[in-house]
Amino acid sequence: MTLYVDPPAWPAHDRLWSHLVSDSSLHELRTFARAQGLPDRSFDLDHYDVPADRHDDLVAAGALAVSGGDLARRLGASVLRVPGRERRGASRPALLARWAGLWPEPTASVRAAGAELVGRWREPHRVYHSRLHLADALDALDTLVSGGAPGSARLAALALWFHDAVHDGEAGRDEERSAALAVRLLAPLATGARGARGTGLLAADDVDEVARLVLVTADHDPAHGDATGALVSDADLAVLGGEPRRYARYAAQVRAEYGHVPDDAFRTGRSAVLDELLARLPDRLPDRPGAAPTLFRSAAGAARWSGAAGRNLRAERASLTD
Repeated sequence: MTLYVDPPAWPAHDRLWSHLVSDSSLHELRTFARAQGLPDRSFDLDHYDVPADRHDDLVAAGALAVSGGDLARRLGASVLRVPGRERRGASRPALLARWAGLWPEPTASVRAAGAELVGRWREPHRVYHSRLHLADALDALDTLVSGGAPGSARLAALALWFHDAVHDGEAGRDEERSAALAVRLLAPLATGARGARGTGLLAADDVDEVARLVLVTADHDPAHGDATGALVSDADLAVLGGEPRRYARYAAQVRAEYGHVPDDAFRTGRSAVLDELLARLPDRLPDRPGAAPTLFRSAAGAARWSGAAGRNLRAERASLTD
């Protein structure tokens, strides 16, 4: 693993900036950056923005000084790069536009809720559970719906907006807090709430349903016949069935996000997670109540992602053993 830094040639905020990247490990990149006092807010999906006066310090600490073109080529050849199309889709304006599109009338209250949510998804401690994951999950939902998967697309989309809106790394508790946040932000927009009259925003029962759907992502085990729960669960897990380079980037993001966990402990914990996921393959839809759980719960999700998910999960599991 090598770290690279280019010359300070990028103007912004009345300063010149360099970029710091890794060619193979976001975990090592973040560890190095923190050791050098770079704040997490300097991380931008696949690189750190570094002020000009820190360039020489990073080189002295071990980063390799390269030209801007060389750095771009090295990052582009790695699995860690986030292409421009994905960056644009996960940008603040793009996400706010998607949020507004869920509402028949994007009132000031709706826009304020969207701004708070986007702010949460942009928190600097996030690496995988970031605005990029939100955009990917919403895209996956669109894929399921266009493929004919049943369920309420709108309620599923709202649940995805909230499902990791609180992310402190506490399994179970994060989902509970995210569901509580959904109630707090959506209840004032429900029919009958003060200020919501005439907007047709949400039925009162929809608020509780969104909170329930958020909790589905705690174990990705929606009940038989819960079509909307299946949409939410499958969209959240769709990354598992991505093409190999995209999955490798996801795995690198997860390791970096849990960078405080020592390597041995991470391998043990991550291996257990992968074993649990693999135990739910091959995918098929349960054909009766009480049938064995599967990884993807909609027919569209199982058909599209289960084969690739099996290959990806087995490959990562083998890498942890190696």
